[in-house]
Amino acid sequence: MPSQNNKPLGVLSAIAGLVSLSAVAGILITALVTPALAVTSMTTNASIGVFEALPDYMEIGDLSQKNVLWGKSGGQYVPFAEVYKQNREEVAWDQVSPLIKDALVAGEDRRFYEHGGVDMQSIIRAAIGNLSSNAIGSGASTLAMQLVKNVNIQEALLLPTKEARLKALAEAQAQSLDRKLKEAKLAIGLEKNYTKNQIMLAYLNITGFGGNTYGIQAAARQYFNTTADKVTLAEAASLIAIVQLPNDRNLDNPSKYPANKDRRDIILKNMLDLKMVTEAQYQEAVNTPIADYVDYTDPTSGCTYAAEAKTFCDYILKSVKDFTMLGATPDERQANWDRGGYNVYTTIDLKKEKYAESVLQSYTPRGEKRFKLGSVAVSTQVGTGRILFMAQNKTFNDTGEGDPLTTTAVNFATDQDYGGSSGFPTGSTYKIFTLTDWLQNGRGLGDIVDGDQREFTSFPAECDGGAWVGKYKPRNDSGGNAGPVSVMAATAGSINAAFMSMAQQLDLCQIRDVAKSMGVHRADGADLSTLPTSVLGTNEIAPLTMALAVATISGKGVFCTAIAVDKIVAPDGTDLGGQQPNCHQAITPDIAAGVAKAMQGVVNGGTGSLSNPHNGIPLIGKTGTTDDSYHTWMLGSSTKVTLAVWVGNIVGHQPLRLIQLPGGNGALARHAIFKPLIASLTATYGGGAFPQPPSSMLGGSNIAIPSLVGMDPNDAQTLLESLGFDVKISGTVHSSATIGTVAKTNPGAGVRVSKGYHITIYTSDGSLYVEMPTDLVGQSPTSATDELVSLGFSASKIVYAWVHVANPFQYCKVQYSDPAGGTGTSMKSTVTLTIGSNADGVAPPGCTP
Repeated sequence: MPSQNNKPLGVLSAIAGLVSLSAVAGILITALVTPALAVTSMTTNASIGVFEALPDYMEIGDLSQKNVLWGKSGGQYVPFAEVYKQNREEVAWDQVSPLIKDALVAGEDRRFYEHGGVDMQSIIRAAIGNLSSNAIGSGASTLAMQLVKNVNIQEALLLPTKEARLKALAEAQAQSLDRKLKEAKLAIGLEKNYTKNQIMLAYLNITGFGGNTYGIQAAARQYFNTTADKVTLAEAASLIAIVQLPNDRNLDNPSKYPANKDRRDIILKNMLDLKMVTEAQYQEAVNTPIADYVDYTDPTSGCTYAAEAKTFCDYILKSVKDFTMLGATPDERQANWDRGGYNVYTTIDLKKEKYAESVLQSYTPRGEKRFKLGSVAVSTQVGTGRILFMAQNKTFNDTGEGDPLTTTAVNFATDQDYGGSSGFPTGSTYKIFTLTDWLQNGRGLGDIVDGDQREFTSFPAECDGGAWVGKYKPRNDSGGNAGPVSVMAATAGSINAAFMSMAQQLDLCQIRDVAKSMGVHRADGADLSTLPTSVLGTNEIAPLTMALAVATISGKGVFCTAIAVDKIVAPDGTDLGGQQPNCHQAITPDIAAGVAKAMQGVVNGGTGSLSNPHNGIPLIGKTGTTDDSYHTWMLGSSTKVTLAVWVGNIVGHQPLRLIQLPGGNGALARHAIFKPLIASLTATYGGGAFPQPPSSMLGGSNIAIPSLVGMDPNDAQTLLESLGFDVKISGTVHSSATIGTVAKTNPGAGVRVSKGYHITIYTSDGSLYVEMPTDLVGQSPTSATDELVSLGFSASKIVYAWVHVANPFQYCKVQYSDPAGGTGTSMKSTVTLTIGSNADGVAPPGCTP
């Protein structure tokens, strides 16, 4: 029966454990006293070899510490977040209560002040006490040996790769004779190189107290809301009760109180036996319910608990791999960061951040229940890339326990690798890259382009086989045609068809390359699309990326990557420096000035006018609205600071134009947010006049469309194409022109447009052709009119003029017609009949047509 086998196996196991422990004791004595003594046991010989190969001692290195993030508030740096791999606050000897020190000796190492790192009496006593266990040395470890183990565990946790961490942790916690030997020898070395107080303090600062809490100070704060020097006797014993089984005996849940109390009371009895406390003190402590003194406080580590700028805090954590001042490789940087102790002085303007968050809440509340409403406002400094604020309407919370309605673990301002967001379609804000490419190709802001909605069937695309071929018919946001329109006006009005006409004269791949030169990339890391739809902003991009791109325009063509850290101070006080500006000339200053000129029209009478605070600081801007208004944007900048605002659907498809938000229509929320924020930014950081572009850039190479009526349509097409126009022969129209010849063009003759403009030729069906009668002269006005009407002319199109004639018999008679008799004309034309009279301009008496 199984029950009959349990006890004999337990005894055998215990005997094996006793033999192992005895071997440890024998080996230690042999190796330390007579290293050359021959030992016949092969196991013992091998263990001695391991023992002798170990270093004599280990150093108590720096422990994992808190990293503190600082930001500017009122011109002064203030801390706003604490982040750490482990919740630890290292303390000095006099910051720890004597009650804790006594409880530690009583509970973990009663002969701490008597042995030299390895307690042989404890080893033998533990072996006898473990008769029912096969654990090697359970209960036999001294504080020094436990410290060695904890140091090894801490070093394992800080290794750069998961594989290395798991391997080192397994070795540090292996239930093996070799591990015990290593700990024993290193413990002896510690005792030789450090004082007892140093060893005890190191143990109290390094040991785990459950979850992510390490060190006596962090434990006292978390479980009792006090400090390690102010704990009571019962609290001191409860803290030490945790160390053997930190996950089972910690005080984060009342269900663990009984296990903690059992161990606490044993420690208190030991303290009484060792005369560390009086009987009265013992009785008071042992009779105190744990619930009476537990005052559990959630850890404050991490960006969820940051006092301010939670989202920006998370961006810092995910940027550690880029902080070259922390190490040579990303893994080394992360390992050093995890070890901690750094003071990080960031670029964040905490007052602006707080204001941005409040404005976002006013117009895009985090508690919106009808749809998943998101919003972002991010600002950067022109010429450096320093991030001034990074705010969003949802509260950052990465604990997994946040309210799903009001909180998120995603930073919507950044790329996927820096916050989990895949970005958002940018809408018409992306047009600034087509505009830039237009000017780089020698075209002007005064060029007249086609703003009419139409179907496009091809676009140049050198990276896609030379051309994109297909069908794409974008619509203007207004829903109507804009006709011939200047590039300047097309930018101010954000006319989709006009920009598609411009793109058709450029190259989709070159437009993409312009965007890339200004730092633009997809938030999910995929390649930027070069489909025609990309011209109107279908690529999903992070708001921070767009803020940096617009800074290229306001910064005279210089693009700078984002900077979040001004300096980092190491644990030893060394100033490691910060992120240096990483900038390059993406476009020429003249091109930047030209783009800025057009973008000024957006906020001065254009689609972004509602965002302009008109506070005397010149601004540039660009609006963006995706199809069905699922996403809306407002980009803008002074010469000193940029601002990108996104309002849209985090997920889902709620048209913002069809819903009301606080302050008005949902599609206008971006303006309600942008306006006060840019006013606040420019009030602090200022801004000056934008440079003027060359005069040649303001004009255009516009050409008057020639009159082609009556020409062969193919000849007309050849002529127009030779002038640089994009030409299409369309259907026939009612016309007086000869059947099959050109009846008209759209735009019409005389209109000035730029090269590349799309011109449509319409041919005549001849249906309106008529030959003027030759017998009108001498007829009365009435009879002549009747004849013309019978030929298809409209009576309303027949007009009369009166001319003086000498012969009274010619009064009230047609003298001539225009068009003249026998000539061809259109039935839709106006016919003038000139009638004889006794005075110019006056009908003779009795002559009424």
